[in-house]
Amino acid sequence: MLPLMRYEHVCVEAVCCTLPPHIVTSDEIEAQLAPVYDRLGLPAGRLELMTGIQERRFFDPGTLPGTISAQTVNKLLDQCQLDRKYIGALFHGSVCRDQLEPATASGVHHAARLPNSALVLDISNACLGLLNGMVFIANMIEMGQIRAGIVVGTEVGRDLVEGTIHDLLHDDTLTRKSIKNDFASLTIGSGSAAILLCDKKLSQTGHRLLGGNFQTDTSSHELCAGGVEAQKHGDHRPRMQTDSESLLVAGVNLAIPTWEQTKTTLGWQNEDVNRVFTHQVGKAHRKLLLEKLGLDPGLDYPTVETLGNTGAAALPMAWALGIENQILQQQDRIALLGIGSGLNSLMLGVQW
Repeated sequence: MLPLMRYEHVCVEAVCCTLPPHIVTSDEIEAQLAPVYDRLGLPAGRLELMTGIQERRFFDPGTLPGTISAQTVNKLLDQCQLDRKYIGALFHGSVCRDQLEPATASGVHHAARLPNSALVLDISNACLGLLNGMVFIANMIEMGQIRAGIVVGTEVGRDLVEGTIHDLLHDDTLTRKSIKNDFASLTIGSGSAAILLCDKKLSQTGHRLLGGNFQTDTSSHELCAGGVEAQKHGDHRPRMQTDSESLLVAGVNLAIPTWEQTKTTLGWQNEDVNRVFTHQVGKAHRKLLLEKLGLDPGLDYPTVETLGNTGAAALPMAWALGIENQILQQQDRIALLGIGSGLNSLMLGVQW
């Protein structure tokens, strides 16, 4: 039996993002790795050729995710007409957070001057944290527990990229084969996004969250894994190992039944969809995903070429930028196609 995830009372009131100020091109990264490329006989331009990523953005060194998330939440609330007093939940959903405890959401809540009656917590689920947060908030609104809620997240990828470059330059055992598991780490960028959901009785937009579906394949949970191993690497910067080719196949294979079940839940066919926003990983992933789902690539709004892979913020950042650039029309049916390592897939439908 399909999990039933339909909403009658939930609206997407606002979506916004914060872009980092510093641009780092793939050419610049490869210039730093020139000794490795020369030793292994790798051609220049390989990183952009494989991923389609021309550049990514970083915040200032040492920037905490919560600091930017607070800015993004305040920006979100400033651009809509909803009074802060109605916010009954604040979830922080990015991979990156300020510390193990307390929840990064606590500092964001304080900086955003939200009500003391709000439920405040972090959600951790790789690249699906913000979409998961949307579902949890929507469920609470649908059940009448809260009237509005915000999910926000900020990914700060500088340390992962710079730590990976350091390791590659100092690894004398590196081969053309072994370096493959590090390439995904070089695609990472930074960014922040926030989504405000509310009861339709409060909404000024009428953009309805209709529902969706989810599926999992935990047999693939080891294909992408990251964390801090200070004893191994000599510092506290995170590292990540990714079997990119296997992850691509497994992720798309999981997306196929998730999309079919999502369409069943929503009563949609492919031709009903006007726009899609996908998790932004790389050009090969995007091409294969949309091909296997039978969706026109022209419906997507890609940002990975200039922002890189920004983790849990990637899909909502693309959505926010699409809104800013006025690509959405009234009554558009929007599909949010989320995939995260683990593997998990969550897809949602929105009536704009």
